[in-house]
Amino acid sequence: MLYFGSFNPIHKGHIAVAEYAIEKGLCDEAVLIVSPQNPLKSAELQAPELDRFSMAEIACAASKHADRIKPSVVEFLLDKPSYTINTLRHLTENHGQEMSFSILMGDDLIEQLPQWRKYREILDNYPIFVYPRYGKGTLPDLGGGQITFLADAPRHQYASSDIRQRLERGEDVTNMLPEGVMQYIREKHLWDPVRYIAQLTSRIDATPDDPQLYIERGQWYYRRNEWGKAINDFNKALQIDPSNEQAKQFVEMVYEILSFRHTDLYNP
Repeated sequence: MLYFGSFNPIHKGHIAVAEYAIEKGLCDEAVLIVSPQNPLKSAELQAPELDRFSMAEIACAASKHADRIKPSVVEFLLDKPSYTINTLRHLTENHGQEMSFSILMGDDLIEQLPQWRKYREILDNYPIFVYPRYGKGTLPDLGGGQITFLADAPRHQYASSDIRQRLERGEDVTNMLPEGVMQYIREKHLWDPVRYIAQLTSRIDATPDDPQLYIERGQWYYRRNEWGKAINDFNKALQIDPSNEQAKQFVEMVYEILSFRHTDLYNP
């Protein structure tokens, strides 16, 4: 079973679905096809290919079925851009005599399938197993093909994009990541909070009259207990938009925290 994705980064939800496929007897092996750099995605958001593969390798090795859940770099070696049909053709031509292939994907992707290159060839030749991501519970009518909806597959209320954003904000995401992946991210400084705040500051410099940017940066300082910088950003947001309730609430929260911690200054 081929599980295509950026895995940017891989998380527990990815591994849980792969383990489910093994345990339900849907396949002998689940192979995570790590996609190469997508030209349509920002390079700042997508970790380097080999880092994403290394994280997938760590996650697969820590899974309950490490001998049957593995990552693959096959798309790194094929011509770019990487189209799923080209990967399927390559694997079938080179290994089709010894094994058959199926595809695992989320219900958000099955709706996009008609936009894929040669999607009818994919539908007609490869069984597709679809797991729920957003609780829709139904599949589009694509006119044939072997499509199976895995209604009881495990669900997780987060995506890789959520994890990246939390990492950049300096939040703890250890409970979302397979064992060893968080350590790798730290060692490689992927989605580093310092880079995130630098990007926010650049956006503020480019659009200095956007109160939401100041609030976003203020929230980052707030979470890191940098109260002076936080209050400055919230007050700046209020200067731009005096009616902004979110900024008002954060100002009140900061003053409440400081008055509680420093009674000698605020309550003489």
